Amino acid sequence: MSNVIQLLPDHVANQIAAGEVVQRPASVIKELLENSIDAKASRIQVVIKDAGKSLIQVIDDGVGMNLTDARMSFERHATSKIKIADDLFSLKTKGFRGEALASIAAIAHVELKTRTEDDEVGTCLKVEGSQVVSQDACVTPKGTGISVKNLFYNIPARRNFLKSDNVETRHIIDEFQRVALAHPDISFSLTHNGNELFQLPVASFRQRITNILGGKTNEKLVPVEEDTEIVKVSGFVGKPEFAKKSRGEQFFFVNNRFIKSPYLNHAVVAAYEGLLKEKSYPTYFLYLEVDPKSIDINIHPTKTEIKFDDEHALYAILKSSIKHSLGQFNVSPMLDFERDGELDTPYDYKDKEVKVPEVEVDRNFNPFQDESSPKPQYSGGGGGYKRDRQPEWESLYSGMQSETETETDLDVGQIEFESEEVTGNLFGAKQEQTEKSTFQVQKKYIVSTLKSGILVIDQHRAHTRVLYEELLKNITVSSAVSQQLLFPLRLQFNHQEVEMLKEIKESLEQTGFIFSEIKKDEVEITGIPTLIAESEVEILLEQLLADFEKDVPDNGFSQTDLLAKSLAKSMAVRSGTLLNSAEQQHIVNRLFACKEPAVSPFNKTVFTTLSVDELDKKFA
Repeated sequence: MSNVIQLLPDHVANQIAAGEVVQRPASVIKELLENSIDAKASRIQVVIKDAGKSLIQVIDDGVGMNLTDARMSFERHATSKIKIADDLFSLKTKGFRGEALASIAAIAHVELKTRTEDDEVGTCLKVEGSQVVSQDACVTPKGTGISVKNLFYNIPARRNFLKSDNVETRHIIDEFQRVALAHPDISFSLTHNGNELFQLPVASFRQRITNILGGKTNEKLVPVEEDTEIVKVSGFVGKPEFAKKSRGEQFFFVNNRFIKSPYLNHAVVAAYEGLLKEKSYPTYFLYLEVDPKSIDINIHPTKTEIKFDDEHALYAILKSSIKHSLGQFNVSPMLDFERDGELDTPYDYKDKEVKVPEVEVDRNFNPFQDESSPKPQYSGGGGGYKRDRQPEWESLYSGMQSETETETDLDVGQIEFESEEVTGNLFGAKQEQTEKSTFQVQKKYIVSTLKSGILVIDQHRAHTRVLYEELLKNITVSSAVSQQLLFPLRLQFNHQEVEMLKEIKESLEQTGFIFSEIKKDEVEITGIPTLIAESEVEILLEQLLADFEKDVPDNGFSQTDLLAKSLAKSMAVRSGTLLNSAEQQHIVNRLFACKEPAVSPFNKTVFTTLSVDELDKKFA
């Protein structure tokens, strides 16, 4: 029997490793940025084309590499970060496995240009599919520049699984922002297809957050500071009133490394208890500094998950520090036993004598004195009053008494009075005769009668179905009616959200929105659909962006369908809303005019019927 188990060739092993390390172009960006940071770069430039599918270029001014190191960097498990196993538990660098460049070179065309400060000329290496194609000396500035072209060129199946350019670009921006937020002491720039998306100078943590997410972010942040033996917590959390409908602006950094931790996220949410609206998520940028020996980073290929020695202590410290900050900056209610400064005695009055206030009283004043009796005269000293002259207003009525006495007395019986009976509504007589055909139960269900029994309708799902079909018709068939705003509405969004709005702008305009201007971090709206109140526009758009966060479909119909579903869900009347008879009947009539009244756009049951026979069985 021949041997079955064999060693894999190096290029196959590299492709398998690449499947774990490189999932999409954003993974390449992350690995290359981390290498540049470990190389002590002060400025890093990122250039991409076609969402990274054609070109990913990362240029830094770090320490660079000599010829030997440049060749070794493309070998598997070749690293300068660790030498023994114990080094895995005291890591202070980003990369340490030595798989990044080897994995990238296995599935792309890679060109490396690097030079150290001591070398006069640099090294240029070209690697295709793990094979070194050429090695030459070249003129290049100090540092390292890596160009990755034709990603997944030799694995077409993996390339086919990539999303649209817009989606892949958003993933790249996500990774870029995570690295840039963790290192405000490094200058970053990002260019896509010749358009500069970000130019981030060296700044403080707060300035870096503002530069990435927009100028208006600064007023939404509350600083958090706490230093203990276990962990040092710093950073910022968002004010509750600015909570978002999505989890996009939530960042944890442990020792300047971005991580994901549902457990620590729960601690942050617990600190906001009672301050957030339903289905709203707080914004936070929290930096944790812990002993490298107390964490294990090497548990996931992407290094975004970390295992802590004492998670319970971290949870308690994080929760209490955020609560303290929210209370300290008067964001959350707190007990305050300090005295009111307005009741304090001024310092100027400290040595002054206390004087009893003097009160003058007219002791001759009699409130029951008849007006015809002589009034007391004011003598000029204390007490007594005298009216020297007739007030001017009394002269306006002079001569009136004589005129009234000469007129004949009016006959009150001849005067006709209007009826004072109040009906309470404009069509009171007719409405009293009309029977009420619908009823509302628990402000959630509409109950209507049928010949065969009763009909119970979920008001939110019914209204969602009605609005969904109406919006779908407006977008695909004809433009909706728009109401013009007296003053333009300016809304703040981050760069990524603005890009998403640009993608669906045309469809939104078909629903009734009118965008007069879309800037880098601001959107100006001059018209909105007639069904939406101006105060609800920002909430509706935030919910829409949250629904589109994962993916904006390329297909026109899929995009329209998702847009109509999201808008209908946000605009529909909520459960718990009190409806009058006319509103109830309006929803019922419009529901049964729909093409598919039985199910909501999300395939949920809209109504159910209860026949007389079923009712009879209940009383059997």
